[in-house]
Amino acid sequence: MTPELGQFALLLALAVALAQAVLPLWGAQAGDTRWMALARPFAFVGFGLISASFAALVFSFIQVDTSVAYVAANASQELPLGYRITASWGGHEGSLLLWVWVLSAWGALVAARSHGLPPAFAARVQGVLGIVAAGFLAFIAFTSNPFARLLPAPPDGRDLNPLLQDPGMAAHPPLLYMGYVGFAVGFAFAVAALLEDEPDTRWTRWARPWVLAAWSALTGGILLGSFWAYYELGWGGFWFWDAVENAAFMPWLLGTALIHSLAVAEKRPGFLRWSLLLALLAFSLSLLGTFLVRSGVVSSVHAFASDPARGLFILALLAVSVGGSLALYALRVGRLPAAEGYALGSRESLLLLNNLLLATATGTVLLGTLYPLAAEVISGTRLSVGAPYFDTVFPPLMLPLVALLVIGPLARWRLAALDAVKPLLPLAGAALASAAGLALALQGSLWMAAGIATGLWALGGTLALAWRQRAAWRQGLQLWLAHAGVAVFVLGVTLVRSLEQSHDVQLAPGEQARVAGHVLRFEKLEATEGPNYRAAQATLSWHRGGAPVVLQPEKRVYARRQMAMTEAAIARSPWRDVYASLGDADADGRWALRVQVKPFMAWVWIGALLMAAGGFWGVLARSRRPREQSAATSPLVAPTLSTP
Repeated sequence: MTPELGQFALLLALAVALAQAVLPLWGAQAGDTRWMALARPFAFVGFGLISASFAALVFSFIQVDTSVAYVAANASQELPLGYRITASWGGHEGSLLLWVWVLSAWGALVAARSHGLPPAFAARVQGVLGIVAAGFLAFIAFTSNPFARLLPAPPDGRDLNPLLQDPGMAAHPPLLYMGYVGFAVGFAFAVAALLEDEPDTRWTRWARPWVLAAWSALTGGILLGSFWAYYELGWGGFWFWDAVENAAFMPWLLGTALIHSLAVAEKRPGFLRWSLLLALLAFSLSLLGTFLVRSGVVSSVHAFASDPARGLFILALLAVSVGGSLALYALRVGRLPAAEGYALGSRESLLLLNNLLLATATGTVLLGTLYPLAAEVISGTRLSVGAPYFDTVFPPLMLPLVALLVIGPLARWRLAALDAVKPLLPLAGAALASAAGLALALQGSLWMAAGIATGLWALGGTLALAWRQRAAWRQGLQLWLAHAGVAVFVLGVTLVRSLEQSHDVQLAPGEQARVAGHVLRFEKLEATEGPNYRAAQATLSWHRGGAPVVLQPEKRVYARRQMAMTEAAIARSPWRDVYASLGDADADGRWALRVQVKPFMAWVWIGALLMAAGGFWGVLARSRRPREQSAATSPLVAPTLSTP
């Protein structure tokens, strides 16, 4: 496929999206089934056209067609084939096309699985998705054309950013976008419900599996991004509270609240207002993240360097989407069921507290992310809000939330009765005693003790609940995996942050030093070559009398970009990571080495994997569940809620 065909398919997709944004909505408003019936074909045709356009871009990268400016800036003949493919989303224009392709894939999937939805509702859902797609396709066509020509074509390209020449980049952006963009489906369901003459709770049952799928994908995407940063950037951290990291984390927090709210809204209409608002805000924060990444207003290793004019376009899309949906919510909220009164200690009250804590946590992250930008606009002063702020305000909100993971599932509906929690009180005592003992023995902080106690309580309580309800494991596995994942994650983060050690030494080959109670020996230094880089590879041994741990960090230089990169070496185990990175050599030939010991680092990844696995299991279980609902029920049915 040629770039011209790719651009033509893109323009046709824009025309189809505009038609999808208008005709099905008009048909739903007028009650004309002929126009409503166009919603599903529009979704399929749009997906096909955007797929063709994206395929043309990938083919241009495989061929290294340097007459395409975007290819010339992000590929080269030396670049391995796999990275040529992933380079197609390695810059602003291609990643935005991937963004729209994922949106069109979600729309086509909803269209394929929406036979059970009322025709007017299905038409409204596709119409809203068409509006979002049309806005971003226009943005690509008029400001970010990935097929723009560069004439005369250079003999070779500039190569892909070395940071992105990594297998993690093959999966991280698509998976992250599946979550980011997937919240557009929940947004569309919420707007479609608000456009109904009499909004009711049925949409929550239809929307929940889609929201759960998006949340699971976003969990996996954030995990992969954090894992990539940990081993690729060379500084040993996995979360820096970077503005772009926060941009993905905020929709995840509100999406977590939305999942819990949707689970009860159908039989507790008082949660309907919460569910609608959370669905609107979760996708609004996804759009905000897109603005932060692509506007150039923040400096980040994750951000794309784009001119401010592009940021203004996205800001306009954000204003229209957020402003329009919230205005619609304000107009329609009076027709929604009023909030009910719940007994303190009932499951409803605990779910409400869960939502409030998650929403407050989102607000604190939003404040820390946007305040420096607002301060610079208003006063011209550049401020930095970093990890100390977030590490101070975030744990006090999250630890009570983690403690609720055990109490919530055991609480009674409508009744302020927590009798089922009493058998677990010895577990609470054991968790507190263990945490206090560990903190004292390791001379840890109060926050270390609180984190360990909360994590042990949540993990032990979840396992006890799973054992009690093991006969119904298919229904409970989603909750048990996700809640156990949160507990393991909290334990991992607490122990890593409290116990990690970092040591900087200068060694020449053949020398050794004492590091963290072990002998670190610089065995040798070798020159190696890759397909498009040269490297100095150090071989280190780290031991304390037993078999040594061998580490081989590298210092690479990518010739095409003349960019130096540090490739860390990591020896992993369930209980400890040993992390080594190679710096520069001094005039005496002694190399700077940083060795970090990170206890229980693997638990951070295991916890996040369990959370994602719980979500994906929930989606899979619902897609295979026999249809027990009426014809007005979506084929992807949500679980029934056991209520008195």
